[in-house]
Amino acid sequence: MSSRLIGVGVGPGDPELVTVKGVNALRAADVVVVPVMDTGERGRAEATVLHYVPEEKVLRVVFALNERSDPKRREAAWDEAGARVVQLLEAHGCVAFATIGDPNVYSTFTYLAQTIDALVPGTVVETVPGITAMQDLAARSGAVLTEGTEPLTLVPVTAGSAVLKDALAGPGTVVAYKFGRQAAEVAEALRETGRLEDAVWGSALGLSEESIRPAAELDGEPLPYLSTLIAPARRDGVRGGKL
Repeated sequence: MSSRLIGVGVGPGDPELVTVKGVNALRAADVVVVPVMDTGERGRAEATVLHYVPEEKVLRVVFALNERSDPKRREAAWDEAGARVVQLLEAHGCVAFATIGDPNVYSTFTYLAQTIDALVPGTVVETVPGITAMQDLAARSGAVLTEGTEPLTLVPVTAGSAVLKDALAGPGTVVAYKFGRQAAEVAEALRETGRLEDAVWGSALGLSEESIRPAAELDGEPLPYLSTLIAPARRDGVRGGKL
């Protein structure tokens, strides 16, 4: 039988937001891989997983999670991590990979799955969806993501503030991920497009250091890298007005 690699979304940090299916997948796997940076500190995925499976079942694998400036280093890290997971797949029938948020939304799991497919063709790859940071922030802040026919645009600010500004010029809700280091540029883009008043940002959602604030309070100081922004669509307050 082919080995199975399962990407399990464990949500943005609050262990209560892992789905029942996600918990079952983590517990059923022979080993659970969690991504860590080479600095070694425990990440959100690992902290969440440890609420549901024993520590001896969890294996840390180093990934270049935020490496954008050195493609060779990033590729080497992916290859090394992929080789380690291949070893696990050869020794076990089912390996789970825990990722924050959802495994199909800006996730390291995508690159791991591509690497494994190239190294071990025929490996069965599956994913279990997880709750995303934008959903959690919407719930905690009361921001409505979409109504009626409104579009929803998700932008990683690592792509540049110009991409965010173009999205904010459109008609729907805009969600920005990973904007912490460009907080000043994001605040300026919100002001220029008239989207500052109703926007909200959050970081460390569901954790003790959680912060959820109006975007109007952005003062240009850098925020945590994984900060999330919601700029709701322009609405006239009429119930069903966007149907």
